[in-house]
Amino acid sequence: MIFDRIKPLDQILATAEKKGLKRQLNAFDLTMLGIGAIIGTGIFVLTSVAANKAGPGMMYSFVIAGIVCALTALIYAEIAAMVPVAGSAYTYSYAVLGELIAWMVGWALILEYAVAAGAVAVGWSGYANGFLANHGIGLPIALTAGPGDTITLPDGTTANGGFNLIACLISLLITGLLILGTSKSAKFTALLVLVKVAALTAFIVVAFPSVTHANFEPMLPNGWGTPLSGNGVLGAAASIFFAYVGFDAVSTAAEETKNPNRNVPIGLIGSLAICTVFYLLVSYAAIGTTGAQPGGVLSQSKEPLAFVLRNLGHPQLGDWVAWSAIIALPSVILMMIYGQTRILFTMSRDGLMPKIFSDIHAKFHTPHKVTLITGIAVSLFAAMFPVDALADISNSGTLFAFLVVAIGVMALRVTDPGRARPFRTPMVWVVGPLAVIGCTLLFFCLGWYTIKLFLIWAVIGLGVYFLYARSRSVLAHGERKE
Repeated sequence: MIFDRIKPLDQILATAEKKGLKRQLNAFDLTMLGIGAIIGTGIFVLTSVAANKAGPGMMYSFVIAGIVCALTALIYAEIAAMVPVAGSAYTYSYAVLGELIAWMVGWALILEYAVAAGAVAVGWSGYANGFLANHGIGLPIALTAGPGDTITLPDGTTANGGFNLIACLISLLITGLLILGTSKSAKFTALLVLVKVAALTAFIVVAFPSVTHANFEPMLPNGWGTPLSGNGVLGAAASIFFAYVGFDAVSTAAEETKNPNRNVPIGLIGSLAICTVFYLLVSYAAIGTTGAQPGGVLSQSKEPLAFVLRNLGHPQLGDWVAWSAIIALPSVILMMIYGQTRILFTMSRDGLMPKIFSDIHAKFHTPHKVTLITGIAVSLFAAMFPVDALADISNSGTLFAFLVVAIGVMALRVTDPGRARPFRTPMVWVVGPLAVIGCTLLFFCLGWYTIKLFLIWAVIGLGVYFLYARSRSVLAHGERKE
């Protein structure tokens, strides 16, 4: 049978207990971690993408995406409190639904982390290139975007990119730092969170007085949109979902959290709530001051928030917001690449990926080979593709993983009802199905092109599993990884 391999939940817990990671994070730490992981390219860059799809209706898109994430966060809170280990959707799926589903989730998480890292790098390059150009030292147009991207020039004409040099270089730089073992301390992460929050707060305070309600008309120029169209409010919600991705990083810190049954749910829901409020205020201010009609100036900007402030006559503040993005966004790239390498490392330890992925550098004590391979792949994604395409492809993998976790938590309620649940998802038989429906709806609203790419990726994944991974799995030989 192909669904017969399940890594026992008790074994995962026993392994985590043996490793004995120190529990030192509290609810505030987790909330800051969540905010740090969430606020990034989504709000700093994808505001323009959402404007192009939904116009002023993108405010509804933020709400829809936020609700779906909130439902998923409640589901994550239960499984993270039950299995407080340094894992992810891959680990949860292995324990509940078996190896094949876990493999597919791990395969999909490559889209969430590696492709997302590329998207953040492209978003970062938009601010970096814009800052350089505004100070007379911009790169040639061909080196500021990938061949699939279109750049709007100051005179209103457009040009195609060739190779996004800065996005490629920042990806390789962060890869090098990860190989050397450079890590983010809690204080450094908190500092970057404060930088991003301060930038968004300054944007809101300065832009709000200039809001003109006429800029909200028409509110829904492309309507609500339909599945497979990738347009309208639902299409924008599917894209802007990227703005919330990262909250699941809170669940991966459960093993190092004091009182995880209380603090993990607070971190998950708290970080989402705070970010949702910021997102709504920022999108309202951006729309109200500049307008957000599809094809308009805001929808074409690579650095929309800085553009709005410069357009309002605050060039220095616009530069400061750009600098905030330039300073803070690389930490998100680091988190994404870090997360990807650790998932591949874990899959390698389980025998599902090549053994070199779990090789540790003798001096730096990091998984250097898988980090280098991942970093090169991310740098190429960033150099060649536009941010909206990368974000949508990343969302497809994330939505699939979230959907599987929701199904897994409900399945565990049936198959193991007596297991201790420090946090129980309220009304799980309402929240769970709604999370599944929400993730499914947003998945199909990504557009047919993105869905086709995901299906091709999934088919390749199944081929790799049955031709390579299944026979090499440690569970295939009756072994138990401790």
